[in-house]
Amino acid sequence: MKVLIATKNAGKVKEFEFMFAEMGVEVSSLLDVEDAPEVEETGTTFAENARLKAEEIANLYNLPVISDDSGLVIDAIGGRPGVFSARYAGIEKDDDKNMDKVLDEMRSVPEHERTARFVCTLAVARPGKATVIVEGHCEGSIAYKKTGSHGFGYDPIFLVQGTSNTMAELTKEEKNQISHRAKALAKLKDQMHLLF
Repeated sequence: MKVLIATKNAGKVKEFEFMFAEMGVEVSSLLDVEDAPEVEETGTTFAENARLKAEEIANLYNLPVISDDSGLVIDAIGGRPGVFSARYAGIEKDDDKNMDKVLDEMRSVPEHERTARFVCTLAVARPGKATVIVEGHCEGSIAYKKTGSHGFGYDPIFLVQGTSNTMAELTKEEKNQISHRAKALAKLKDQMHLLF
């Protein structure tokens, strides 16, 4: 079984490869496609953006496509960065600048109000069939500084609920047990026999 992941984010691709390997699913991504288009994310929700990307790429290449739209939602700042997580500090994607902006905005927020969650919405588009949407969450809070060297994105400032570790302090195996993407993929796994 083969599936195309509609992303050029190498970190996401590695997570998908790791999780799909045990299911016998071969993963390729837009990193493997020459002149792959950049789908404009014009949606106002993770689900809208995931659907846009999955359907456009599936129709273009006539293949089953999984698209992921994910990000960090922080309660104290009105749900930001939300769908703008990848480019929160500017048009160019820069993880460090994004984290610095969040830490700056959260500087005066007390510990009990620093609640946040990672959200991952997956859309599965297949030519001629209805698109399927699933979502996973990982609850936590925002740390006061960056800690840890694993993962990508906001992992170094996201304290995982029930632990004293940031997501970036977890091993790949530990992260893939509890992450928002793992939870969304688990829901997808339950429906795999219906999808392909």
